[in-house]
Amino acid sequence: MTEKKSLPDDGLERCNWACGNSVNQAYRDYHDSEWGVPVHDDRHLFEFIVLEGAQAGLSWRTVLDKRENYRRAFKNFDIDRVAAMSDQALEALLSDPGLIRNRLKIFSARNNARLAIELIRENGSLDAWLWEFVNGKPIINLWKSHADVPVTSPISDRLSKTLHARGFRFIGSTICYAFMQATGMVNDHLISCFRHPHKLAITDQGQQ
Repeated sequence: MTEKKSLPDDGLERCNWACGNSVNQAYRDYHDSEWGVPVHDDRHLFEFIVLEGAQAGLSWRTVLDKRENYRRAFKNFDIDRVAAMSDQALEALLSDPGLIRNRLKIFSARNNARLAIELIRENGSLDAWLWEFVNGKPIINLWKSHADVPVTSPISDRLSKTLHARGFRFIGSTICYAFMQATGMVNDHLISCFRHPHKLAITDQGQQ
């Protein structure tokens, strides 16, 4: 059996989930450059709606490893193009080994795209509607350990309930909270992590 090699130690302290022998470079890069960074582009927000829904019952590492396949299969997450996908096109994706081949999850992408278009028509953008749940500003938490980080919150409960009422699928409170973390609506980097906003502010001041 080939022993897994851990990534080189670069001296930076990270959140627990971004450390260890099971972490590959793509996973570390995601933690270092994306997770917790505010997202305001509708296409990018829709990408995370689809990916977080695909994760349901699985690990984020599994989804992240298939991310490029999802971008290819779902038109780089162009909302209008996904909304226009035919049953035949979606059925064909069920034989794609690069995707999580769950029929309900695959078809939910089109369903959610069509409903996202309705939100955009009503509110001007998906960005405007989603970020209203946090009053337009990221929630910065001060967690000391991974055990402190919740998997849901009153806001994710409300977001999930509202999306469900509109017909969205694979959008439970746990998925919504993960979505909020991924898109920077909530920042759950540990206070010891070099990516926590307080640490970044100190670094920026030191470079001035």
